[in-house]
Amino acid sequence: MLRGFYTAASGMISQQRQQEALANNIANANTPGYKADQTTLRAFPEMLLQQVGALNHVPTENGLNIRQTNEVGPLNTGVYAQEMVPNHVQGDMRETQIPTDVALMNGNMPDENGSLFFTVQNGAGDIRYTRNGNFTVDQEGFLVTNDGYYVLDSNGNQINTDGVEFNVTQNGVVQTVAGDFPLGISYVENTDELVKEGTDLFAGEGVPVPGDVTFEVAQGFLERSNVDAGRTMTEMMEAYRVFEMNQRVLRAYDESMEKAVTEIGRIG
Repeated sequence: MLRGFYTAASGMISQQRQQEALANNIANANTPGYKADQTTLRAFPEMLLQQVGALNHVPTENGLNIRQTNEVGPLNTGVYAQEMVPNHVQGDMRETQIPTDVALMNGNMPDENGSLFFTVQNGAGDIRYTRNGNFTVDQEGFLVTNDGYYVLDSNGNQINTDGVEFNVTQNGVVQTVAGDFPLGISYVENTDELVKEGTDLFAGEGVPVPGDVTFEVAQGFLERSNVDAGRTMTEMMEAYRVFEMNQRVLRAYDESMEKAVTEIGRIG
């Protein structure tokens, strides 16, 4: 019976974690370039149950007795939330008419899981990737993200606009008074290998854009979050119902254990 406690409890914990992921998606439904997290649930290894029967006499000199066993079948021991996998499907484009907003639109992708990203430099000086083109210009004239991370060019250098207006071409070249700076756009062949940091940064290995990959950069536009609010709310309700079902099972086991202790074990 205690095994049932663990199975029901594991179901409650996994649904709670799924609710947290869905709630985070809803909270970032308006975050530009945000990629919704998807929870992958996995069952614990199954156990094979066997029924132990009567002793069978083996006709040998020593008269061995072997207990007979009959296979009952597998028993599932619960479920757990294995990992959160971001959905890298491109979001819709929204026009803002703000010159520091830049949207990156994928074109031809030879790999199903491939995608393009802006290359930025975080506070520790490490290379990170993002789809959030909601950029701004800092006090020193450098193009940065809203978190203050430097936007890099194709050579890995910071882009200085001298604090003046600039243009971004469709092929991703930032045109300033000081010169032209091709945006650092990286290609990731398998986005499943990226590690999410915060809401819009990813750590991983990117490469320069291959010749068979096409893209377009739009100034004054932003890529919306790819969170489907309606579907996410439905999934939250489903997760809550599953949580309640496991809660009822846990309560039923608790009542059965209480009867076993207070009634069945009572001596009349």
